[in-house]
Amino acid sequence: MDLTSSSFADGAPIPGEFAFCVPDPGSHATFGANRNPALTWSDEPEGTRSFGLICHDPDVPTRPDDVNQEDREVPSTLARTDFFHWVVADLDPNVRSIAAGTFSDGVQPHGKKPDAAPVPCRLGLNDYTGWFAGDPGMEGQYFGYDGPCPPWNDSLLHHYVFTVFALDIPRLDLPELFGGPDARTAMGGHVLASVSVTGTYTLNPRLDG
Repeated sequence: MDLTSSSFADGAPIPGEFAFCVPDPGSHATFGANRNPALTWSDEPEGTRSFGLICHDPDVPTRPDDVNQEDREVPSTLARTDFFHWVVADLDPNVRSIAAGTFSDGVQPHGKKPDAAPVPCRLGLNDYTGWFAGDPGMEGQYFGYDGPCPPWNDSLLHHYVFTVFALDIPRLDLPELFGGPDARTAMGGHVLASVSVTGTYTLNPRLDG
């Protein structure tokens, strides 16, 4: 399979247009345009009956007390974990591309709805659902795409891995509400092929350029 994005080159920085947060000189970070990037794929294996799509950041700090603190920087040696930004299941096998801004165009407090997809599929919950839990202004169920917003004091450049999976079944065995780990588990044994493209992003001015 082949996967490309006209929004950023593989291994290159993701433009702020596609980020949940962008740098701000006064407050370190502010909301960005939060548009989903464009993706195009081809050469899927014979027998493909649906596609899955996951975007995850494997560089998220495991010690939240260090995050976005004025008096410290998150050390690059800190253990990291996955944060899921986009989870799509049962994507129609006739779909071969996603246009920029069609799954997300702007930050939506309390999250987008599960029927917000422009093509036949099921949207999973991204991890902003847990991140904003307990925040009255933002908490809710975040379906679909919400882009990068790494800690502005993180000493590590974050990587955002967009992966398309060709699957041998039309519908995954998933609960009504599912996230990235659920989708990964459900795809087990059904992946005919997968392909990824990776972009980078930071809000730390020390790392930016």
